[in-house]
Amino acid sequence: MHRVLITDSLSKAGLEILKNTPGIEVDERKGLTPEQVREALKDADGIIIRSGTRLTPELLKDQPRLKAIVRAGVGVDNIDLPAATREGIVVMNTPAGNTISTAEHAFAMMMSLARNIPPACATLKGGKWDKKSYTGTQLAGKVLGIIGLGRIGVSVARRALAFEMKVVGYDPFMSPERAKELGIELQASLDDMLPQIDFLTLHTHFTPETANMINAARLAQMKKGVRIVNCARGGIVNEQELADAIESGHVAGAAFDVFVQEPPKDFRLINLPQVVCTPHLGASTDEAQELVALEAAEIMSGFLTRNEVRHAVNMAPVSGAEMADNQIYLDLGLRLGLLMAQVTKGTGIRSVKLMFRGEAANKKTKLIGSSFAAGLLMDAVDGVNIVNAEMLAKERGIEITESLSTEVGDFSSLVSATVVTDQGEFTAAGTVFGKQFLRLVRFDKFHLDAYLDGLLLAYRHIDKPGVIGFIGSVCGKNNVNIAHMALGREKAEPGGDALAVLNLDNEPSADVLKEMAENGAVTSVQLIRLPKAGEPLPWLGGK
Repeated sequence: MHRVLITDSLSKAGLEILKNTPGIEVDERKGLTPEQVREALKDADGIIIRSGTRLTPELLKDQPRLKAIVRAGVGVDNIDLPAATREGIVVMNTPAGNTISTAEHAFAMMMSLARNIPPACATLKGGKWDKKSYTGTQLAGKVLGIIGLGRIGVSVARRALAFEMKVVGYDPFMSPERAKELGIELQASLDDMLPQIDFLTLHTHFTPETANMINAARLAQMKKGVRIVNCARGGIVNEQELADAIESGHVAGAAFDVFVQEPPKDFRLINLPQVVCTPHLGASTDEAQELVALEAAEIMSGFLTRNEVRHAVNMAPVSGAEMADNQIYLDLGLRLGLLMAQVTKGTGIRSVKLMFRGEAANKKTKLIGSSFAAGLLMDAVDGVNIVNAEMLAKERGIEITESLSTEVGDFSSLVSATVVTDQGEFTAAGTVFGKQFLRLVRFDKFHLDAYLDGLLLAYRHIDKPGVIGFIGSVCGKNNVNIAHMALGREKAEPGGDALAVLNLDNEPSADVLKEMAENGAVTSVQLIRLPKAGEPLPWLGGK
């Protein structure tokens, strides 16, 4: 039974999805202290939060059962992503649920700012009829600059175009072709865009790169009389430097729904008469609350019951159908990683080169690579899984690179791994036969066909008569059963180096391996332990 902890308010509809999903138990507890959250997480497979719960490294450390965090909303700044990733916890958000509500709020803030609606309303309610003090500016014909052209940014752009505004935008992840389709003039850089605009609205995440993105220097690049709207995240605009620019008259005004500190303690910017402000209401509509709750519940249930990873922010997303389609390749990657870890043990791994060929190149190679890395580190690092493997490898100085080729070689599909160590390179490759059988087809310089599961006995020897019989005899007299044997030769004729891989039904003792190695024609003997055939992947839940 999977237990889902919910520490913030979630709509009834969202809760019902979880409660009605077989195999899921809901633990709803609001108003917990950080220490209470930490204790509750010890019995949770997943947690759904809104903005009220902050998941710090201290709360996430040493939570062996926790596998997933779902943020019911877009922003994940209340989740320590590096800590979650290091602990092998996948983090997912709900980017679609509050798109329209947030876009509408940003546009309402811009209109209120342009037409001085809040101060005019307050004056009239105070008994004064003052038309002259609140002359505004129309939106039609003005240039709107948008930072961040994701779902919300694009929704704001559509509304601005309907108001006959010219829309320019900056987003390094949008193509000029797509921007043109949307009616947006994409700018090469933020500094190119800022001098053109009459209004600026921000719709980007808060990251180290976007912190204080709009500062004194960039404010100075803008036209005198520019107006700025921030319904994204506090800290993207430097509040003190914006207040300076408003007081100097360079910036005509600002509309803020988000702040560096919430609730704010510094009211300098908020108290300026040219500033319209709301207490983080972007997603505060009945519709948005319902939609993000439904989306969060569906994401969590899909993850726990179908291994589906939607809208992940710290790993490659994968749908339930994609997971089913890629599962055999994830298993192949994991087993190759486990094999490589044992073969290269003690050699000082420096880097890994993964090559995907044929059908494998069309799969989720990033995810397969993460599965390989998890297998490579599994015996050396506690808690490693497909979420944190790449980060943990990088922290240990192991660089993992990929290359892809859709051309078919000797096999319709091939995954090859070359591990570079202090003592040289070692390559292993595997393939998929049918839809469920995994084969080891290369072991160092030898090509062969061995089962990639269970106990593998790999021994190198001089290719001459009697060696295979000797190994078989040693196994036989010690009741070690051989299930399958594969042989690879360096040359097409006897006398050179050769490798045999035996799939065994039971494990030979150290004395048996020693007896094999004492044969003069045997140059090395190694036992490799892999999961049994058909054994479930440790996957995200294998913590």
